[in-house]
Amino acid sequence: MSIEVYRDAWGVPHLRAGDPDELAFAQGRVTARDRAWQLEVERHRAQGTTAAFLGAAELGWDVFARRVRLADTARLCFARLERTDAPTAAWVRAYVDGVNDGLTEGARRAPEFAETGLAPGRWEPWTPLAVWLSTHILFAGFPTKLWREEVARRLGEEWTELFATDGPGTAGSNGWVVAGERTASGAALVAGDPHRFIEAPGVYQQIRLACPAYDVVGLAVPGVPGLAHFGHTGPVAWAITNAMADYQDVYRERLRRLPDGGVEALDPEGWRPATAHTETIEVAGGEPVVIEVIETDRGPVIVGTDEEPAAEGPEGVRTGGDDGDGGDGGDGGDGGWEVLALRYPPRVTGELGFGVLPALLRARTVGDVDAALDGWVEPVNVVQAADTRGGLLHRVAGHVPVRDRLNSLRTVPAWDPAHAWADAPAPLPRAEVRRHAVMANARGLAAPLGVEFAPPHRADRIDALLGASADWTPEAVTAVHRDTDNPSAAPLLAAVGRAEAGLSPAASAVRERLLAWDRRMDAESTGAGLYAAVRGAVVRRLAGHEAFAALREPAPYPEVFRPWLALGPRVAFALETLLTAGPVPAGDVDRIVREALEEVAAGEAPAAWGTTHRLAPWQALPDPDDARWPGLAGDHDCVLSTSSVPGWTDRSARASAARYVWDLADRERSGWVVPFGASGVPGDPHHQDQLPLWLRGELAPVTTDWQYLTKEQG
Repeated sequence: MSIEVYRDAWGVPHLRAGDPDELAFAQGRVTARDRAWQLEVERHRAQGTTAAFLGAAELGWDVFARRVRLADTARLCFARLERTDAPTAAWVRAYVDGVNDGLTEGARRAPEFAETGLAPGRWEPWTPLAVWLSTHILFAGFPTKLWREEVARRLGEEWTELFATDGPGTAGSNGWVVAGERTASGAALVAGDPHRFIEAPGVYQQIRLACPAYDVVGLAVPGVPGLAHFGHTGPVAWAITNAMADYQDVYRERLRRLPDGGVEALDPEGWRPATAHTETIEVAGGEPVVIEVIETDRGPVIVGTDEEPAAEGPEGVRTGGDDGDGGDGGDGGDGGWEVLALRYPPRVTGELGFGVLPALLRARTVGDVDAALDGWVEPVNVVQAADTRGGLLHRVAGHVPVRDRLNSLRTVPAWDPAHAWADAPAPLPRAEVRRHAVMANARGLAAPLGVEFAPPHRADRIDALLGASADWTPEAVTAVHRDTDNPSAAPLLAAVGRAEAGLSPAASAVRERLLAWDRRMDAESTGAGLYAAVRGAVVRRLAGHEAFAALREPAPYPEVFRPWLALGPRVAFALETLLTAGPVPAGDVDRIVREALEEVAAGEAPAAWGTTHRLAPWQALPDPDDARWPGLAGDHDCVLSTSSVPGWTDRSARASAARYVWDLADRERSGWVVPFGASGVPGDPHHQDQLPLWLRGELAPVTTDWQYLTKEQG
């Protein structure tokens, strides 16, 4: 093989090979050397085997991964890929061969293997597809449908969409494209930052892939070949954000056990066989756990697989009686028990869209990117692209099924034919780019495809900033990433403004300071710290109001869904709405705001925002020094989106998983940064060397001239 590995000053791998398959092998091998622990954690998560070495705390995820059939779906999708696109299947195999070639060496460098006693395993050709599925199975936030079901049942049908906001499973990604007519160079700029749960090592890997067929820089997902979401080939560059589309459905299924132990499920034509088998999950330091895995014609059962004849089913799934749609449950008196099944496109179609990945690497124009993305499946994304010919692209890509609107809101009965999927997916919107275009998870281009979207604040703020200049440069665009203006503070500040009467002198002083605050969530701002303290007190009191008493009891679903089902975070993220609408009377809202001002005034003076608003990355192993993580600027609805859970913690688990600016005039003037570094190995010089840049909102340069790179030996 003619493979060469180079590194830039930040340790980013630049790979050069004789053909695309050799290059895929090189990408797999260098990723395994740099991030062996991360790769093996992701492989085990996709297979539902993490509890075997991380312990019982991971059992909930493993049960979900087994029940939702992530690994089996990956096998099905890869088998279809082999039948329909053999060259791409071979390319994925080459990547897997590279991972297997580099894992042993990578594991020797990573201390986590010795700490847990884990030995590096073997990747299968379908493993990258399983990693992709595992990473994105909760991305569309289908547990929100369980939440809406609880709101309707406990609070009332009229409040089903009261808490609408972008939920805990997604985060505020930003992206924008500026046409050449609005830049100093006359060529377009593509920029943005995907916001996700921050993980250490990071979820994105900076990398360059070069062979005679193409030369591309971009951000890869470790464990997956190519550059799915963010890339710059030289002639064309592309980027994405989450479209907030709804493309997964939760069906209420009626099951019954046969005398021979088999299982049947009720569908519109009557009782039909369901598949059922048991699997054993090993647990480090504990006893193995045996679970039943059941799948109906709609999809795998994710809640309530155990037979339960009582009126209240396992984990809160109702059985028998009224089906919630005015019928009798459709069982004709045949008994059985009710469960929840998930229907998601790759499980239905056997397609994951991996054929798009090599096509993107070969792209030279926005037309090439556009044509490639016609085959995309999930997650459903808003895509922007620009090329050196002046071409611009703004479209949605992915598979969204056509079905009844109620499917997008709540759980729906499997036995009702009104909730079946149409054979063809929904048409995907696109828009012309005039001067600039913004994508920030807000209701807009993808509005016909979803139910809940992010508030418009980030999109509106970026649009306003971009509209203020017609002379944009990569350096100037980078400053947009750092913007800390917090428009979502306005409703609470308005309520604070109304709270003049009856306050103590100390609370009045807090009020005056808040009203004079510049609304910027800077890390060093004591005004931002004061706002966060008052906001937290308001959220806690609202969540404790008697109007929400019925929602305070934890929703009886598996633990993996709890982030979507807790009242406190729901109130926190919907605060703007709840201050002006909802079941809490306006007089009580005003009283709560006054009480919050008094509470903050009576306590210690809040410190600067960054003192409490500190980074809280997820790591597979407990962090021995959690206090080392730095303070952050920004907030959930700032362009610099660093999310916490107001009222419960100021720590930020979600933020920019990367930032980038792609310059179509000169790729060397592009920039990128990740929260930590290119290496996943503790102690490596490039393990966290980009963290200071990331904190300051700066970018590392994209270096593509081979003479300025260092060739790696061996």
